[in-house]
Amino acid sequence: MDKSSSRSQWRRFGGFAAAGFGEGMGMIGKALTAGRRLASGELQLVLLALLSERARHGYELIKALEERSGGFYSPSPGMVYPALTWLEEMGYASVAAEGARKLYSITDTGRAYLAENQDAAHAMLRQLEYIGRRMGRVREIFGGPEEEDEPADQALGAARRDLREALRERRGASSTEKDRIAEILRDAATRIRAAV
Repeated sequence: MDKSSSRSQWRRFGGFAAAGFGEGMGMIGKALTAGRRLASGELQLVLLALLSERARHGYELIKALEERSGGFYSPSPGMVYPALTWLEEMGYASVAAEGARKLYSITDTGRAYLAENQDAAHAMLRQLEYIGRRMGRVREIFGGPEEEDEPADQALGAARRDLREALRERRGASSTEKDRIAEILRDAATRIRAAV
């Protein structure tokens, strides 16, 4: 992709992001809540923005996006590593081997490209953070007791968090595995109702 078509792509996205930002969750938020993932060009720019903060491994970039969005957006390695390869091929990022892992860093060319697309990159990161805050509020409302509650409530809250984490870990499970998990959850619900 040449630089002029690349600029055009980001101008288009920048207008899309800027138009939506400030209107509730904005266009990115609405798209993500509808189940959309960041397009590859969007993800590449967001990763480059994160690399401008500091050098990171691929896994650290995934976690950074997950943290910024409050756990709402966690791209798969199958999305992140091809985006990083593209950044490296374009000369926007460099890679250093650290044992079996790769450490990605932004290059001077990458910094110049990011500077040209700074508004779009910041808009996407702000939207992810906004979504994270909104989802945090939803979790607070529906999540149940927290640390300041009675010890018995703390145990229930910890069990609830443990269940949510276990379900998050199984997001990519096969349909057979998901059916088995659903059966376990239905059984647990029945047992909880019977205990009352």
